Amino acid sequence: MKFTLLREFLLDQLKTGLRGDLYYHSIDHTLDVYEAAMRLAKMENLDAYETEILKTAALLHDAGMLITYVGHEEASAEMASTLLPQYGYSQEDINLIINLILDTRMPQQAGGKLGQLLCDADLDYLGREDYFLISHRLRLEWIKTQVRNTSLKQWYELQLDFLTKHQYFCPSSRLLRNPGKQYNLQQIKDLLQIS
Repeated sequence: MKFTLLREFLLDQLKTGLRGDLYYHSIDHTLDVYEAAMRLAKMENLDAYETEILKTAALLHDAGMLITYVGHEEASAEMASTLLPQYGYSQEDINLIINLILDTRMPQQAGGKLGQLLCDADLDYLGREDYFLISHRLRLEWIKTQVRNTSLKQWYELQLDFLTKHQYFCPSSRLLRNPGKQYNLQQIKDLLQIS
């Protein structure tokens, strides 16, 4: 697997090819998910092969945004199937990476440990200090791409529901991000004046 060359190619494609109104699904999001996945891989003691598969899936998980907004996970999976053979990935590797990418569709339903780690990395920000900044990037993206135009109050109500229902899959994610997620949830309740 020629991961370094793949990474260089993909990041260049994302840097130059993504639409300008993708404030959340930007190259910054891809790099953020990649870093979170690598942190979780270490915490969960993944071996070298599992780490290689996970980091490849992390880089590709939203690459379909280059093609389409709706159904971008499926587009990402299609990109993986055509791109990865050129970088020395076996069909078995590709099938695994495709399944990991598809696990990130909402609502997330991870089938195995690697999928759980990728899903947790994808939503790592829910339990971080930059949650509100990233959350509002998504709101702005939804407005600009006409996915959904929400008032600020409606947005916080959606976030309240999402954060209340969301559960991290892996012990490391829960340990690392649940306290921050609970803090962010309380901040939303305070903004909505819910006791």
